[in-house]
Amino acid sequence: IYGNLVIEYTVPGFRGRRIDLSAHPDGFAIGPALTTAEFVKCDAEQVFVIEKGAVFSRFVEEGADKKYKAILIHTAGQSPRNCRKIIRRLHDELDLPVYVFTDADPWGVHIASVLIHGSALSAHIKELNVPDAVWAGVWPSDIRKYRLPSMRLSERDVKRIQELEADPRYQKDPWKRELKEFWKIKRKAELEAFSRYGLEFIVEEFLPERLAELQKR
Repeated sequence: IYGNLVIEYTVPGFRGRRIDLSAHPDGFAIGPALTTAEFVKCDAEQVFVIEKGAVFSRFVEEGADKKYKAILIHTAGQSPRNCRKIIRRLHDELDLPVYVFTDADPWGVHIASVLIHGSALSAHIKELNVPDAVWAGVWPSDIRKYRLPSMRLSERDVKRIQELEADPRYQKDPWKRELKEFWKIKRKAELEAFSRYGLEFIVEEFLPERLAELQKR
């Protein structure tokens, strides 16, 4: 986690110790102590949840936290419970909107859905999901829109898409629309694909376009 947020630990041995989460360029690991810490000061206005480490680092290096007044969180694939807990706290306690960025493949779609709807095993635990969070991309439709470098869907991908389409959680847009897009293009792409337009493109061009688009919906 990285951004303009000061926390105060509450765990024994560290109680009262404060940390500015923008103090380290690699961010801070989200463990139980950080997850339960008090929020002391926050100048952020939103949360960006990012599946990929390389893209998280690019957001930090390009100053996305300052340009968009955002707290940046790297999930390293499927979000661990501590990660989901602190995202839920940031939303509930600080009233921050949450935007989720994943690869445009069925696994990325599922990562976003678990954060929003909860997993099949933990859907009843409310602190592990953020129903108001928004999947902001990369959408399969972005592959054509931005002419992104892409790969053919594998047999494993095809099977996973079929499984998602049969899941009740994916029966509404954007989920339903974007799963259909996979069948149209039969391609997938990574978040890093935007680098074909330069390392700064995803922060300087894609982000403002997508945020503006989502705010109109």
